[in-house]
Amino acid sequence: MTVGRFAPSPSGKMHLGNLFSFLLAWCSVRSAGGELVLRMEDLDPQRTSAEFAALIRRDLLRFGLDWDREVPCQSTRTAAYDAAFAKLEQMGLIYPCYCSRAEVHAASAPHLGQSEFVYAGTCRDLTPAQRAARKRAPAWRLRVPDQEWIVRDGLQGDYSELLSRDCGDFVVRRADGVYAYQLAVVVDDAENGVTQVVRGRDLLASAPRQKYLFSLLGKPAPEYIHVPLLMAPDGRRLSKRDGDLDLDTLLGRLTPEEILGALAFAAGLIDRKEAISAKELAAVFDWSRVRREDICLTL
Repeated sequence: MTVGRFAPSPSGKMHLGNLFSFLLAWCSVRSAGGELVLRMEDLDPQRTSAEFAALIRRDLLRFGLDWDREVPCQSTRTAAYDAAFAKLEQMGLIYPCYCSRAEVHAASAPHLGQSEFVYAGTCRDLTPAQRAARKRAPAWRLRVPDQEWIVRDGLQGDYSELLSRDCGDFVVRRADGVYAYQLAVVVDDAENGVTQVVRGRDLLASAPRQKYLFSLLGKPAPEYIHVPLLMAPDGRRLSKRDGDLDLDTLLGRLTPEEILGALAFAAGLIDRKEAISAKELAAVFDWSRVRREDICLTL
C-alpha cells in the first residue's frame, strides 16, 4: 500500500507553495487508495509553535486535504533520534565538528552554485588532543563515502550525487543538541512506514543523503517525487518568510475550489482554469501530466 505524508514545519502560516505540494501528495495517495500520514516537523523550538500547527491543520481541512493518522511531532521524538545517532556512532561514522558557519564557508565552495556549502572535512581526522583543545561546543557530522548515490525521482528523473564531492560530511546533530532535519526525517519516515515522499524540488539535493542514511539504518528508502516550485510573477520563489499569497487573504476573494483549480491548471492536471474539489481532482490525477519545471503562478 502507498503510504504518503504531509510533513509541514509549523514555523508560520501555510502559503500557496505549501498547499501546492500537499495537494499533489494528497492526490497521489488518494488516487492509489493509500494512506496519508500527518507529521509536524517542529525540531527547532525557537521557530515553531503549536498555534501554527493548529492553523496548518485548519487550512488543510479547508481545502479537503484530510489525513488518515497523525503521528507524534518531532519535538517528542528525541529518544528515537538518540537511538539512530548511537547506531551511527557505533559504526564509527559520527565525529564532532568545531567549525563555525563562517569557517565552513571560508574553507569550501557552494554546491553547484547554490547557497549550500560543501564541508571540507576540517574536523574529520582531529586527534583526541586536538579535540580536547577546542573550546566551542561541537556539532556532529556523518562521514560520507566516496560513492555516487542515485535517486530515481518519480517526476524529475534520475538525480545523482557523489557525496564526498557534492555534499561532504553533513551535520546530523547541531551544537545546541537539536537533531538535524536529514537524520530526523529519515528516522520518522522509516518508523511511520512512509513509502512515497512528495515535496518541493528545492529538496531534491537532500534525497541522496537521506537514501544513504536509510541504508546505514537498514531501512528501505521511499519513492521520491519532487514537484515544481511556484514562482511569483517577478521570478521569486513563493515563500512563507515573505508572506506571499497568504491563504486567508486569498480565501477572502476566492473559494477553496477556485484556488485548487488554479493550482491544478498550473500543474497541467486540467486543461482550463476552473473550480474543482480535491476529491474530483484525485479522480483524474495522473503524474504523467504534472509539469517538471517551476511554475510562474498568477491568480
